[in-house]
Amino acid sequence: MAARGQCPECGSAALVEDAHYAQQQLVCAACGCVLAEGLLTTTYTEEEHLREVAYSQSTGQKEQLSRCLQRGIRRVQDLCKVLQLPAVFEETAVSYFQRALQLPAFHLVSLEKKELLGGCCVFVTCRQHNWPLTMGTVCSLLYAKQELFASVFLSLQKELGLSVPALSLADLVTTHLNSFRLFQPAANVPAPFLEDKEKLLARTIGIVELASETWLVTGRHPVPIVTAAAFLAWQSLQPGPRLSCPLARFCRLAGVDLPPPAHLRLKELLEILLGMASQLAWLRGFNLDKKTVVKHIGDLLQHRVFLLKNAFCQEHGEEQRDDSPGHDSLGQGSPSSPLVAQEKGCPSAGKRGGTLRPLLPPCLIHPRKRLRPAAPSAPGLAPTGDEPISDSEIEQYLRSPEEIRAFRKAKAWP
Repeated sequence: MAARGQCPECGSAALVEDAHYAQQQLVCAACGCVLAEGLLTTTYTEEEHLREVAYSQSTGQKEQLSRCLQRGIRRVQDLCKVLQLPAVFEETAVSYFQRALQLPAFHLVSLEKKELLGGCCVFVTCRQHNWPLTMGTVCSLLYAKQELFASVFLSLQKELGLSVPALSLADLVTTHLNSFRLFQPAANVPAPFLEDKEKLLARTIGIVELASETWLVTGRHPVPIVTAAAFLAWQSLQPGPRLSCPLARFCRLAGVDLPPPAHLRLKELLEILLGMASQLAWLRGFNLDKKTVVKHIGDLLQHRVFLLKNAFCQEHGEEQRDDSPGHDSLGQGSPSSPLVAQEKGCPSAGKRGGTLRPLLPPCLIHPRKRLRPAAPSAPGLAPTGDEPISDSEIEQYLRSPEEIRAFRKAKAWP
């Protein structure tokens, strides 16, 4: 211990040499000010060149992560481990999270949004690598609302300029069916209810594509549609022992939740299948209903393009009715004759082909809010074209510069 001058902070002469982690420092005993510090090597690039730097400039002092950043990185890593993602996914998600926290847009956000930011980074990484992951899955793991998660996701995509591809229906079907428990023998699953995974996946994708072509997917949550399609595909592969199994029991055996709208999606899919079945010649002799039509789903999917065109295209039916020579009043020569005849009020068409709805979005067939018709205007108030134009509207009718100058000059005239 030896005195060396005075402390520049407090003026005390009580200066001592203290070893801080094997590093000699000159410290003021009165106020604790560090007057001089020794040297030590770093553990990264500086150590390779055998260069010594002060502790305040070393990597141990400069590269300390903030507590918020450390917690966010751990959250991203834990989420990747729960989802069993590859290591490269975890590295990319962590890099996105570190870049996002450096932007001013995420400095003054709430703690809840910062926690969701890690989930958004994982979600973006999975989408970029074509890994089937839905927003609902991430929200369920983070106990977050989808609206708030979506807002953070859009902000992240905008601030970092990321390109996030959309998840296709086939990827979503694959992800949803991976959680089913019908592919391995289990105590609570009867043997006739077990199914091959590849067969069920291929048939379910076909039904979901049919639903997409018939406007059943547009503007709706995809999970109920996938659940209903998987149920129909599962029944159609072995209809004998499975037709008596309801949708609720199927979901319990598969170990998945039953979304409330799945029953409505199932009903709509069956209506589409019945309409398509009415166009197959070898099925017209059968009295098909919503249970027996499931047996013929394989044939209906094989010819779905032709059957959809004939069963639901009104314009095609009207063209065939007008252009076909020798066409009778019931339109029997047209492939779409049941629909055309039913529109004309023919009862036999309804018995033959069933009730076929037009191929339109459900919001147009069953609108929730009906538009009120405008009240008819009085005959005396009908526009004639001779009404006076107000000064605030006359500028909208001016075109040439001469007209504009003349109008401004007229307004300035006393």
